[in-house]
Amino acid sequence: MDPQSDLTRRLKAQIDELPPRLKHVAKYIIDHPGDFGLDPIRVTARKTGVSANSLVRLAEKMGFPGFEAFRAPFRQALASDPGTQSGDWLQRLEQDTQTSQTQAAMARNEIDIVTRSLRLLSQDRLSRTVNALTRARTAYVTATRGSYALAYYLHYVGRMALPGLELIPRHMGAATDELLDIGPEDCLLAITFSPYSTETIQSMRLARERGATLILLSDSEVIAPRIDPDIVLHVATRSAHGFDCYAGAMAVLDCLVGHLFEDGGAAAQDRMTRYQALRDTTGAYWKPPRAPKLRG
Repeated sequence: MDPQSDLTRRLKAQIDELPPRLKHVAKYIIDHPGDFGLDPIRVTARKTGVSANSLVRLAEKMGFPGFEAFRAPFRQALASDPGTQSGDWLQRLEQDTQTSQTQAAMARNEIDIVTRSLRLLSQDRLSRTVNALTRARTAYVTATRGSYALAYYLHYVGRMALPGLELIPRHMGAATDELLDIGPEDCLLAITFSPYSTETIQSMRLARERGATLILLSDSEVIAPRIDPDIVLHVATRSAHGFDCYAGAMAVLDCLVGHLFEDGGAAAQDRMTRYQALRDTTGAYWKPPRAPKLRG
């Protein structure tokens, strides 16, 4: 076992026995080994919200003479892994067991899907999509079955930047039920992949008949008769199994969310902060016991 993996294993094994402040630091190191290997002690202290002395204490508790020796295995791992960017790690998988070879083929396919989907995301289509969503009176997003998860994610995160974003259907009704008032001032972003959802196609046709701006995120620009979107976000979906791979679509949606926050500016950031504050107030997320305020 390499030094970094061994040290990470030891941190995981001992984390529950550490004092609260050192437990917080240990979790940060386990979750962000690359950052820990690169950052100097004061930067790590700022990111974890503890003093530099706390980092030194954790190093000593793990059997190291000081912080630099404690960080060294993580720095060495970064420097000695040429495959991090070059893809050598995939080549190593391809030369191992049958399971490793299968995983290498799947990993290459996932990387290819994300790369092709992002390359298909032209700046013109992206800018027009952001403009359509942000200028709409109401921006609807719809999908069904497996792709509903993508629509749910876009709505859950995107509404912090764009309060007018509406997910349909939200409950057991049909999406068309919630498009009663859609019109030329509105926008519908529909997500569907082959075989295409009848309900999603019906929603798109209704939106088109009412003059709303229509955006399609799909594996094809031609999905059904009388479907003529204003904007098509074309993504790759071919997988190594029998279902579509959504990794490329997810990458495109992540980029779109980022642009919505960029376009929303300070107001969007403030809204996200207030969302998080509300969730903290209502206890939405589990939190470990608060670390005591100790010096050094």
